[in-house]
Amino acid sequence: MTAKDKRFPQITIETVAPQSRGLAQEILDISSIGLGGPYNVMLRSPEFAARMKHLLDYLRFGSSLSTRLNEFAILIQARLWTSQVEWFAHYPIALKAGLPASVADDLKANIRPRNMQPDEEVVYDVCMTLTKKYEISDELFNHAKAVLGEQQLVDLVAVSGTYVTVAMLLSLGNEPSPADKPLPFSEKSRH
Repeated sequence: MTAKDKRFPQITIETVAPQSRGLAQEILDISSIGLGGPYNVMLRSPEFAARMKHLLDYLRFGSSLSTRLNEFAILIQARLWTSQVEWFAHYPIALKAGLPASVADDLKANIRPRNMQPDEEVVYDVCMTLTKKYEISDELFNHAKAVLGEQQLVDLVAVSGTYVTVAMLLSLGNEPSPADKPLPFSEKSRH
């Protein structure tokens, strides 16, 4: 994908709506992709962008889930959506947070990761089951609640669902990964 394929021109700090300039600066202060990716699309709706940024701040930096599990949930949605930008941005964060590369690489290869820790298995099973079947069994719910507790289970679903929204925004805008980096996924079909 090239820059000309983008559906929205790239927003910059100079071109963002005046009421969103402070928000754009906050994004620039923390984002590995600057105002690109989902932010380029989100900032078309200033109020939504502000609210979404606050939600993302909670989910990324204040969630009851460990960063390792949080980032794993994000990678699961990135893989399910074949979201190049999401994977590119979150893979290194997940590894830095302690997710084994073998788990992430199996996920990237579209196979159930081998050698997951019990909490990683719960994250995988809850995210995959809710995404593919739209519900989970009482057995999975009870197991997940026993492993994670109620707040972490709710935060897991919140991060998973929010990153579906992020993947949708990226797809809507046809947002590319950085041009000088290889794409994480060679195919664009979802499996």
